[in-house]
Formats: sequence, C-alpha cells, structure tokens
Amino acid sequence: MIYFVARRLVSALSVVLVTLVVTFALFFIAPTDPAGAICGERNCTEQRYNEIKENLHLDRPKAQQFAEYTAGIFAGRDFTTSGVTRHCAAPCLGYSFKNDRPVLDMLKDRFPVTLSLVLGYAVLVLTIGVTVGSLAAKRRGTVGDRALMSSTLVISSVPYYIVALMISLYLTVLYPILPRGGWTPPTDNLAKWAAGLLTPWLVLGIYFCTSYARYSRGSMVETLSEDYIRTARAKGLSDRKVTYKHALRSGLIPVITIFGLDVAGSLGGAIFTERIFDLPGLGVLVLDSLNSYDLPVIMGTVLVASVIVVTMNFLVDIGYSLIDPRVRLS
Repeated sequence: MIYFVARRLVSALSVVLVTLVVTFALFFIAPTDPAGAICGERNCTEQRYNEIKENLHLDRPKAQQFAEYTAGIFAGRDFTTSGVTRHCAAPCLGYSFKNDRPVLDMLKDRFPVTLSLVLGYAVLVLTIGVTVGSLAAKRRGTVGDRALMSSTLVISSVPYYIVALMISLYLTVLYPILPRGGWTPPTDNLAKWAAGLLTPWLVLGIYFCTSYARYSRGSMVETLSEDYIRTARAKGLSDRKVTYKHALRSGLIPVITIFGLDVAGSLGGAIFTERIFDLPGLGVLVLDSLNSYDLPVIMGTVLVASVIVVTMNFLVDIGYSLIDPRVRLS
C-alpha cells in the first residue's frame, strides 16, 4: 500500500510541475504582448508600458522569469510598482497590479465561496444520484426503472445554464418561492449562509445528479449479475444487505472516479452558477480577470485549479485501493 501511494504521489507532483511549465509558457513565452494588453490601446504611454514590463519582470530572460516565479512559490518575492516595493509571501502566485494585492490573497477571499457551493452540491449529487441509480437497478425493466431513467434524460437534455437561469428568474424573482442566491460567511451568520446557497445547491444537485443516477444504475446492474452476488443470495442474505452492503461497494468504483473529477472541476470555478446567483467565487474572479487581462490572477487560478484536480485524482486512487484491493496490484 505504501508503494502504491508513493507511486501515485510522484505521478501527481509530476503533473503539477508540467502544468506549471505549460501555464508559464502559454502566458509569457507565447508570441503575445502581455504588457501591451494590460496597458490597453488607449492612453497607454511608453512610460506606463515600460513600467508594466518592469513590474511583471517581462524585460528579463524567459528562463530567469520562470526561475523567479517558481522560487516565489516556495520562498516569496518582492514586486516594485510606482517606486513602492511590496513583498509577496510564500507561496507567492504572483501580484495583481490592477488590484494592488497578492494573487493568493485574492484567491483566499474567493475560495470559501466556491468551496461552500461545491460541498453542498457534492452531497446532494452523490446522495440523490446513487440512491436513484440503485433503486432503478433493483427494479430493472420495471415501469419505475423506466420512469426514473427517462426523467434523468429529460433534465440533462436541457443545457445547465438555461435551467439555472429559468429557476433564478421564475422561482427567485417573479415567484419568490426560493431565496435569492447571495454570500454570507458562515462565521457571520450560519442561517444566512445556508439560505444564500440553498437555491444554487438545489439547482446543481438536481441537474447533475441525473448523470450519477445513470452511472450508478449501469454499474449496479452489472454488479448485481456477478457470481458472488448470486452466492450471497443463495446463502440466505437479505436483498437489502446484498444490494447495499455487497453490490453497492463494487458498483461505486466507477462513480467515485467521475465524482472526484467533477468536484475538482467545480472547485476550479463554477462560473455559470456564481454569475447567475451573485456569488463572488473563483469563477467570477476568472471572468473578471479575463476581461481586464490580469495575467498574474489568471495564471495563479489555473495553477491552483490544476493542483486541486491532481489532488482529487490522488484521493480517488487511494479511495479505489480502499474499496477494491485488486487496484493495488494493477
């Protein structure tokens, strides 16, 4: 088991390093002019243009820029703008000169919003999706099975942003049945925090649980036909125990993979949900940074998102080995 974890950890670190190199190359080595884009076409004096290049260290050799950026992640960096030197403490992901703040501080402010959104969504998606899929698998071929699977197909056939917009318009504005989305830190008021995220949670949970219901059903149908399941039933075990203790454990393996990657992707920025329901999370930060061409923020967000995805992949691999010991031998 220790060897298995060590291999996965080395693989995860390698992916993060490659992502760092590729991200830096895309933003600073590609044939673009970041300083010109930040400065803008209007009212961009040569002095301002040169100041931006100097602040972002774009006037230095590419290898030195990459070395300084990488070293800053572990040891911190100093940035000078308008004659004032500011220290960016480790782990330094860059400095936003448009907002006059370290990128990491901006991400820390937005991350709790996205994390709260994704945690509630994850609980609803996994609970509803696996439950519906398991019930459909137990009743395979019946009217209930067809009704459940047909309803999931109908819901998932409509683009998510349309569903979110319609619910936001009709159920929170025109007919205020559900509370309008908004962000209140849970440390300030727990009830307002939950109320502000209730509608986004429900929209995300109900919409995306449809795919998990189909995945769970397919996996459970296959598992319930295995020989060891028939043996368990022949020994006199109850149908409930066979289904939820023995079959569900194996049936969850493919679902865990999809779930881990979905959660990681959502943490990278649930853009539509945050914009529609007025949540100041990472997704909105990315959009605003793209509009203002704030390169340090974009690059820092991409790097953090990649670390999240790699970490979730690593946890999924560990979860695999705990659920199914055969994975450790592969």
